[in-house]
Amino acid sequence: MKYYPEKIALSAKSLILLRKLFEENPRLSKIYMQAESSQEAKKWIKEWALEVIDENPSAKNFYLGTEGGIKGFEKLRWCDFAAIRILDYIENSGRSFANPFRTVDKSVSEPFNLLWYGFKKGTGGSKPLFFEDMIQLFRQLSGKLQQNLPSKDKIEQWMSRWKHGLEPDVIKTREENKERIINILVNRIQSCEVGETRFCFEDGLSLQQKLAKMREWWNDYKFHLRYAVRTPELLNELLDYSLDLDTQKLLEKAKKKGIPFFINPYYLSLLNTHTSNETIGSDLAIRHYVIYSKPLIDQFGNISAWELEDQVEPGKPNAAGWLLPSRRCVHRRYPEVAILIPDTMGRACGGLCVSCQRMYDFQRGNLNFNLDKLKPNETWDEKLKRLLSYWEHDTQLRDILITGGDALMSADKSLKKILDAIYDMALRKVEANKQRENGEKYAEIQRIRLGTRLLAYLPQRVTNELLGILKDFKTKASLIGIKQFIIQTHFESPMEVTPESKSAVEKLLSIGWMVTNQLVFTSAASRRGHTAMLRKVLNDIGIITYYTFSVKGYLENTFNYATNARAVQEQVEEKVFGKIPSETAKDVSLFPLRTEHLIENIQTLKSKAKILFLATDRSVINLPGVGKSLTFRTIGITRWGRRILEFDYDRTRWHSPIINKIGKVTIIESKPIGEYLKQLEEMGEDPDEYASIWGYSIGETEPRMALFEYPEYKFKTTKRISNLEL
Repeated sequence: MKYYPEKIALSAKSLILLRKLFEENPRLSKIYMQAESSQEAKKWIKEWALEVIDENPSAKNFYLGTEGGIKGFEKLRWCDFAAIRILDYIENSGRSFANPFRTVDKSVSEPFNLLWYGFKKGTGGSKPLFFEDMIQLFRQLSGKLQQNLPSKDKIEQWMSRWKHGLEPDVIKTREENKERIINILVNRIQSCEVGETRFCFEDGLSLQQKLAKMREWWNDYKFHLRYAVRTPELLNELLDYSLDLDTQKLLEKAKKKGIPFFINPYYLSLLNTHTSNETIGSDLAIRHYVIYSKPLIDQFGNISAWELEDQVEPGKPNAAGWLLPSRRCVHRRYPEVAILIPDTMGRACGGLCVSCQRMYDFQRGNLNFNLDKLKPNETWDEKLKRLLSYWEHDTQLRDILITGGDALMSADKSLKKILDAIYDMALRKVEANKQRENGEKYAEIQRIRLGTRLLAYLPQRVTNELLGILKDFKTKASLIGIKQFIIQTHFESPMEVTPESKSAVEKLLSIGWMVTNQLVFTSAASRRGHTAMLRKVLNDIGIITYYTFSVKGYLENTFNYATNARAVQEQVEEKVFGKIPSETAKDVSLFPLRTEHLIENIQTLKSKAKILFLATDRSVINLPGVGKSLTFRTIGITRWGRRILEFDYDRTRWHSPIINKIGKVTIIESKPIGEYLKQLEEMGEDPDEYASIWGYSIGETEPRMALFEYPEYKFKTTKRISNLEL
């Protein structure tokens, strides 16, 4: 059905908010009373906004695009944000925007036309959250909405609300959870069958003897994989029947839809069952990560890849222009790095994260929890050689990220085989370069990363055997020029940082592997002080933060979506208290070379710089194009109040040259800011503490720290880019 806004009446609430908007802004009311058309009204509103930015030459230049970047962003006044947004709204008025991740094909932005219909006829079809956003826009323009940057004391107050898993009372509760889970599972474990030797009971054992075995098995990661929860019924039982009826019904629906269900007992013990006053809301960020939302369940079966470059057809370049050796085992966006997804148990995880960027792969069965079926077959060795020859013969690749799934879900034998093959390939690349002229040499492998969530999901995976494999690989790989060895992990909440995860991280640091964290900025994780507290606790155990990702705009992610305005607000108002002084940047860049002293060095730097944590992470979103960025302007808004953001690429790093052909990327956000604030209120938050969120309509990508840059070669590489077809 075609949409005619002038024929759709406003609701009573919308009319009340419309009247409020014009009562608060006499100049706006005068414009709409005297204008003879919507176009004339927009002309006068544009003159108003230009008056504001003319007072600040930097704002005028930023609007025109002649002065940008983080330095240009920092010169904007609070009212400039509003004036630029108004100008962008007018510039893009009437534009239709593709909306492939919602149920409609197109969305139209015409906010000042909608105000015209509302003012003149009481029509336009705009919803209350649209008017709420417009009210806040003009409050910001007029100075009624203040930025009111919080103090360091306020940030510490917000941080102190969040418990973490190293606190004695939390440890005690988790021990009680463990005992409850063990006592339930003991009745589900049968006597040993012929040929079975692990995680079963010999005949004649007493209950106490069985429980003693269970406590011993708890320290073995394979036990947790063997007895991971795969049904909603068992989940509720192990959580002491603490799930409400609506949640139980949702999970039953998820089961019928075929959504994979896999939560290991250790991770389950981190969830609260009966919450005390001190821990209210502390585990929401992890609870929301394992308990599926209604939008996810409804959309499962219709999910597609958000990153367009992940959609690969054999023999054809992906959206970034890269020709790949495999449809499912190699992903690539940038010239210097590619992702390797092994055909091993690495295509499974320690659990299914509800906001997983590869949910579409779980949907089609490429990633799954049938662990026996994921064991590598006889053809994997040959396939691995073929895949790694892609790095060997590529002119620019220098960084391998082994992920999945989860890199550490691969068995020790499989992981060693992969690392050995990487070493052999890297060595051949070094040897081949000796025959090439300076300026024609290929990029050599400098960085190896293992992407894993098991440090949070199942830290028992860091065994002596695994440590031996990683240490041996680092020792020999260092001799051929590989300089950076990184475990890239994912902690979502301070409550995931436990004595077990702390021990696992310390062991990895002791063998020279640095650990970095990628946070997904979900609605629960985005609460005031939560991310700041996570940074602090991670630093305390030796983890360096790397990325803070906005949730992608899938329809299925609506529940967990935190708006990009909140990401910018957190960056400007909270992360700033971890900003590392430029004179200490060199100290930070040496961290990877001294991982065994990393915890001590982090604490020394924090004390010296008088900061609360090290804000080494960059806030970004994975664009549905070919890269990451948080450089955007809000150029439109739908009648439902969902903002329309236009992103530019992060121009501080090297992309595929295809970005010059693609241009900017538009995203329609999954929810209005008003809906997001209502969700926070339901979590127990005070919306007034987030009041400035309405004004963050512009974002700029932070510069990448030298800590994460590639080392310089002692030779000149070729400028030629291989495996690229634009």
